[in-house]
Amino acid sequence: MRVDKFLKLSRIVKRRTVAQEMAEAGAVRVSGRVAKPSTEVKDGDLLEVDFPSRFLKVRVLTADEAQLKRKATPFEVLEDRKVARDDPW
Repeated sequence: MRVDKFLKLSRIVKRRTVAQEMAEAGAVRVSGRVAKPSTEVKDGDLLEVDFPSRFLKVRVLTADEAQLKRKATPFEVLEDRKVARDDPW
């Protein structure tokens, strides 16, 4: 599944277009690599998301679209902290 779609379906980001913009700005990493919106996400991958005032690191538990639509637990939070930044991305 594409990283932008995963971020939307897992409810980390409210809109897929916002997820695409974040990935294009370099604010999303999959297993330590900067991700494009089309980067594939698999079970077990580590996702790091830099929000303007927050850093979130999660482990993907399921990237299956059908399970995500049935409200399955999509990820495990490994780190969630507030960050003070002047420039969001």
